Amino acid sequence: MGAPALADYRNLFVGGEWTPASGAEFPSVDPYRRQAWAVVGTATAEDVDRTVSAARKAFRDWRRMGVYERAKLLFAFADALERETDRLAEIETRDNGKLYKENRNQIGFAVRNFRFMAGMADKLTGETKPLDNPMFLDFTVREPRGVVVLLAPWNSPIQTLSNKLAPALTAGNTVIIKPSEHTSASTLELGKIFQSVGFGDGVVNVVTGAADTGAALTSHAGVDMISFTGGVGNARHIAANAARNVIPLTMELGGKGANIIFEDANLDRAIPGAVSGIYAAAGQTCVAGSRLLVQESIYDQVVEQVAERARAIRLGDPMAEETQMGPAAHEGQFEHVLRMIEEAVADGAELVTGGKPAFEEGWFVEPTLFGRVTPAMRLAQNEVFGPVLAATPFADEEEAIEIANGTDFGLAGGLWTSDLNRAHRVARELESGTVWINTYRTSAAQAPFGGVKRSGYGRERGVEGLMEYTRVKNTMLDLSDTVRDPFVLGT
Repeated sequence: MGAPALADYRNLFVGGEWTPASGAEFPSVDPYRRQAWAVVGTATAEDVDRTVSAARKAFRDWRRMGVYERAKLLFAFADALERETDRLAEIETRDNGKLYKENRNQIGFAVRNFRFMAGMADKLTGETKPLDNPMFLDFTVREPRGVVVLLAPWNSPIQTLSNKLAPALTAGNTVIIKPSEHTSASTLELGKIFQSVGFGDGVVNVVTGAADTGAALTSHAGVDMISFTGGVGNARHIAANAARNVIPLTMELGGKGANIIFEDANLDRAIPGAVSGIYAAAGQTCVAGSRLLVQESIYDQVVEQVAERARAIRLGDPMAEETQMGPAAHEGQFEHVLRMIEEAVADGAELVTGGKPAFEEGWFVEPTLFGRVTPAMRLAQNEVFGPVLAATPFADEEEAIEIANGTDFGLAGGLWTSDLNRAHRVARELESGTVWINTYRTSAAQAPFGGVKRSGYGRERGVEGLMEYTRVKNTMLDLSDTVRDPFVLGT
């Protein structure tokens, strides 16, 4: 018997039609089996031109659709997505190796995102402004930006995309989605759902490919806005393209989250929280609590217990219910994590547990914990995006804040304490877009999410996320019959 046929994802979804990509095809590799399971097409610059034209053509009618009708379509899409949860979760697991049960949960969160935003469609209100001159009526309206490019990452394709896609469509924009080249299949499947629900041709478009496709999209003069989730290096190129075309950009980038445990914390909750913060999703999450800051009086105890739990984590088939941690999503990430571990050892960090590949099959890295990591070490400063935790002791509240803020990142962080006053003091001082208190890695559709410093700018989710995809227009009406001096500014 020959090898099983590869799933065919070589078509692009453009203008409501499925058409072959003009560029070379490439494989999607199952990181658990280290085998290609699907083939994907590459969109060329000509394909991108065609897609931008389709999205721009669709924008006129989509933006003019009544908000109730638009909301009904978004609710219908959420219902259809919910029905497809199991199938899509399995596709994502084949693509990125994340646990099937985790992918199911994240797609469920995407459904919630769409329902929240659909409910906001008729609540994008403007304001009437009271002016000094009572004979002027002044008011604002919020309008869609136009054609929006959405660039999604490989670690949580549908869930992360929903943070962008739901508000962009709710606001009346048309969209072009480019998923990561490592995880294109589930996003192409979303195109089929949009088509079945009855979205207009060109409202949602999906193109696939790697860096060249992304560059063609982000530099295209017909694009009105870009939203990107990914790494700082790629963000610089995208920001330069956006700047050349003078268009808005939102970016959700990396993190180096500090998970701070004070000596008065409830350790029965804090230690599982530390484990969840770094080993869930194999550490491949931008909000990972990859730095564990522990007050000196309990440092040895906490590190010992976290290490014990790390050693007990069950690695294996991400489709199996009993598996707790899957592989790295692709070979390049697997090799990057191992290099970061080697750097930590070379810098003098104390390897407490893990530190090497877990199996010969699959791109698995052992749950790894380094102790006595100083703030200057590369492991304390650079994002690993893998199951590698850096533990650092601190003396007091002031030092904890100083260490926590001592990186270029500021996406998310957490703290564990029984002192309510301390909780508020420390949360206020942390340079982070999200702060969790006595919890970690918890999300809500209503809660805004985004970073500071090199973790990006702009917000996703919540009302704040919706507003990113709108622009404000001001209208002023003179109610008087007065003819004013044409050479004097009216006020």
